[in-house]
Amino acid sequence: MHADLIAQFRSGLSSGAVPPGMTALDPAEVERRFAVYRNNVAHSLSRALASRYPVIERLVGEDFFRPLAAAFIAAHPPASPMLFQWGGEFPGFLAGFPPLRDLPYLADVAELEWLRGQAYHAADAQPADATALARAAEAPAQTLAQLHPSVRMLTSRFAAVTIWQANQPGVEPEPIDPDRPEGAAILRDRRDNVQVLPLAAGDLAFLAALGRGDTLLAAAEAAQALQPGHEAGSILITLANAGAFIAFPQEVAA
Repeated sequence: MHADLIAQFRSGLSSGAVPPGMTALDPAEVERRFAVYRNNVAHSLSRALASRYPVIERLVGEDFFRPLAAAFIAAHPPASPMLFQWGGEFPGFLAGFPPLRDLPYLADVAELEWLRGQAYHAADAQPADATALARAAEAPAQTLAQLHPSVRMLTSRFAAVTIWQANQPGVEPEPIDPDRPEGAAILRDRRDNVQVLPLAAGDLAFLAALGRGDTLLAAAEAAQALQPGHEAGSILITLANAGAFIAFPQEVAA
């Protein structure tokens, strides 16, 4: 019975139909009160979506974001009271939203914002220190790299990283070519700040290979194959300083 009531209530929030069993001294008040509650829920969810995707709201404008959020909420209502878990379908929703077909980069900017939220809420772990990195560099052919749980990667056909950076508070706008492919690593650093590190194609290949379980040497070779002349040592140090690794285990011989 309780599950049925919840299902009917959720359905009413979407459709506007008053759930069975709701009463008031004046029956005419039932619809009005439920409409007020429904509007409050819709407003709260819209603002929750805006707080997760502030750059998207800034790019499309508040007046457009409100009906955009309403359409998304209708299609993808929260499945859990923990709203930080809600909204992952928004990038795909943007990609298929007809009024935004001329802004194809929005989906990747939204993906970046979603990944930042995932990185923030990821499990905690102690990053590897400089001594561990130095030991790893001595035997790259046998050494693996265990990524921090917060590490995420974005690969975009568009300048999603630059667009996101340009729409941070206090940043002066500059001309951007949106059709320039970009990528980034997203992770939570030692101070619990979420970092967005722009990465070249070779850097992304290197990090992706490490994430697949390749050795440092094999990852460097994968990066070189994609971007001749790539310097794996430089990006390894950059990522390590940012806290991207928690250990450098030795590969177990078969």
